Amino acid sequence: MLIHPWDAPRDDAEWQHWLAERDFGQLAVNGLDGEPPFVQPLHFAYDAGRGEAVTHLARPNPVWPALLAHPVAVLSVVDDYVYVPGPWQAAPDEPSEHGTPTSFYAAVQLRCRVHVVDDPALKAALLNRQLGHHQPRGGSAEAAVGEVPYGRLLAGIRGLRLDVTGVRAKFKFGGRRTPEIQGLIADRLADRSGPRDAAAREHLLRRRTG
Repeated sequence: MLIHPWDAPRDDAEWQHWLAERDFGQLAVNGLDGEPPFVQPLHFAYDAGRGEAVTHLARPNPVWPALLAHPVAVLSVVDDYVYVPGPWQAAPDEPSEHGTPTSFYAAVQLRCRVHVVDDPALKAALLNRQLGHHQPRGGSAEAAVGEVPYGRLLAGIRGLRLDVTGVRAKFKFGGRRTPEIQGLIADRLADRSGPRDAAAREHLLRRRTG
């Protein structure tokens, strides 16, 4: 992922705050024997304090041989993406049709060392961490070895603990444009009011250069 200086996060708190509100992404794993990377969409729970994310997958998932052979992966999360038409980015002294279209988006990529969790008790603890994140108000029983309702299901999954070893983050929201053009884009996002336009506009104004 190319990150220009004007798209880089201002500090770690910026991407950490953004990621704290998201829990679905794609796990990219090295392919075996020249095969392309394996990409698995999944829910996860990220713990900034521990510097790790936890998740689980079904035991028949074809990703396991690749993960065990190369226990490194990238957890990629992208959101707040919108298409920006070319005329929106045109300079005031040029024809609007000469403007360059682009994409706005926020992205965080966590490079991780992968630990596969097969011990039943550890899997249960991992599942409870996920449940605590995704269902903080409860509503589900806790997972425990040998106990209903989840004990009998533990054998059918494998847990994943992802130790974060590096982070690449990007907030591409017109950072290289002049304040005047940024303001015009913000107005047009408000007028269009499509999916994710409000979130993109908030990022643009928050990171505005002037």
